[in-house]
Amino acid sequence: MERTPPDRERVLECYQDGLRAIRDLAARVPDWSAPTPCAEWQVMDLAGHLRCVAESYLEYLQDAPDSRLAKLFAQDAASAVLIRQQARQNAAELAVLPPEPGEGRITAFTVSAGAYADLMPDMWDRTHLVYRGTKYTVGDHAGAACVEWHLHAWDLARAIGADYRPEDPELLVSAWHWGVPHLPLATAREAERGDAWEAVLRASGRRPGWPEPEPESAACPQPRRRGRQPRRSPDGTPSPESSRAASSR
Repeated sequence: MERTPPDRERVLECYQDGLRAIRDLAARVPDWSAPTPCAEWQVMDLAGHLRCVAESYLEYLQDAPDSRLAKLFAQDAASAVLIRQQARQNAAELAVLPPEPGEGRITAFTVSAGAYADLMPDMWDRTHLVYRGTKYTVGDHAGAACVEWHLHAWDLARAIGADYRPEDPELLVSAWHWGVPHLPLATAREAERGDAWEAVLRASGRRPGWPEPEPESAACPQPRRRGRQPRRSPDGTPSPESSRAASSR
């Protein structure tokens, strides 16, 4: 697969599509305590994660190229180290969210994600971070946000018994390569010869057939509960991830 940066207009459109999908699917949630494809997470937990990630993304954009995230990646640490550090940050932010209904968390997500969308076009070519000597721009990170929103739109859809498929899954494969440099898309070859969206789902640790059982469960960011250790997130966002998936907001 040719690893060229995804087209700007496609990324902007994909971002807005993901934002709308999350908002529309959340409006259909009948039970915020329902399970999700993210192991041990209820829909309320997923809504909190979305709020935290959108707020962090906006902060990183406003502070680029000197954001907390840029300073973390400037260490040129191994992927596992980056994931653990991001996991601690995500768990801490999720733990201090105020009590609020699920709808309130989605509203907060929409506000922050919308502000990010308003700012990023004028900052597109600005350096967002540098990782192992390679400069990644705001536009590159916008692609990572696209991956995050569409994966979690799928999580919401499956939680309410529906299905979800983005309009441009091939764009998400390219966006993953450029926006998530520390977590290579292990299924790029499958994306070339098969279904790009299924490749992204599986690379992120998700089971396309959920809730039908498979030998291993999906892995999404885990809240701290009953002393459990957080797992690593497959999303490429500041969040824990399962030990199963080394590679998806």
